[in-house]
Amino acid sequence: MPQIRLSMAGGKAEIERVHRFLEDEFEDDAYPVAFMEINEDEDRFETALYVDEEGEDDALDRIRNRIGSDAFGLDIAREVMPDIDWVAHSLDGLKPVRVGRVVVHGRHDRHAVGANEIGIEIEAAQAFGTGHHGTTAGCLALIQQIVKQRAPQRMLDLGTGSAVLALALAALTGRPVLATDIDPLAVRIARQNATLNGFSDLLRFAVAPGFSAKAIRDAAPYDMIVANILAGPLMQLAPEMRAASLPGADIVLSGILDRQAARVQAAYVTNGFAFVRRTSREGWATLHLRRR
Repeated sequence: MPQIRLSMAGGKAEIERVHRFLEDEFEDDAYPVAFMEINEDEDRFETALYVDEEGEDDALDRIRNRIGSDAFGLDIAREVMPDIDWVAHSLDGLKPVRVGRVVVHGRHDRHAVGANEIGIEIEAAQAFGTGHHGTTAGCLALIQQIVKQRAPQRMLDLGTGSAVLALALAALTGRPVLATDIDPLAVRIARQNATLNGFSDLLRFAVAPGFSAKAIRDAAPYDMIVANILAGPLMQLAPEMRAASLPGADIVLSGILDRQAARVQAAYVTNGFAFVRRTSREGWATLHLRRR
C-alpha cells in the first residue's frame, strides 16, 4: 500500500508551529513527520506528514477539524509516494555505526568490524532498528554501560524491531534474551537476523502487544528490560513493566523525544522505579531506570 505525503509550506515560524502540532497530534500513530528548508533565499520551509493510504482521511480530518486549516492559513498538498520498500531504499549503502564496542553494519561492511568489536550484521529490511537512529544508538550505549557493572541473567527486548538490541544483549552477556514485537513481520526479520549473526540459540521470539504474550509471562521476572517504542505506550506500560521485573532490575527506555522524557520518567518513578540517568542523541532521549 503506497504512503500519502501531506505537506504544508510557508515561513519558518508558522511551519515550525505546524510541525510541532503534527508531532504531538500523530505521536501515538507513529506517522513520520519531516521538517526542511525548501528555499533559502525566500526563507520558505516545509513540514510533511507521511500516512498510510487507509489513514489519510482520518489524518486530514484531524488536521483540518481539530485545529482548523484556516488557523494555519496554509494549503495542504497531497502526494502519493511510490509503493516501494522505503526502509531498504533509504538504508542501502549506509555506513557502519559504532556505539562503544558494538558495530552495526551491512553485509558489504563485514570487514569494518575490528578484532575487539562486536559486529551485528543487519541488512536493510522492513523492520525498525539499524543503529543509525538516535534511539537505537542511545540504547546500545546505555546497555554497554550497564553490563559492565552488572550481569543480567533474564532479559527482555520489548518492541525488538530488527533485533539489534537483543543481539547486542546476547553478545555482551552470553545469556538468553526474549525479543518481542507487535508486528509479525518484524519478528520474522528479527529471527532471520539472529540466525545471520549466529545467535539463534540464545534469542527467543514472540509476537506480542505489550506484555500480553504467554512467552513473556513464562520467562518473567526479568532483571533487565529494554523497550525502544514510543513515549505514550511506554507510559501506559509502566505498571506492567514493574510487575514483570525483579527488584533492582535495569530498565532502558527510548523512542522518547527530549521534550517527552520528563513525563515518561515521572510515570515510572510513580510506579516504583528509581531514575538512574538520561542521555540524548539527535533530539531523542534514552532513560535508564531501576526497579525499587
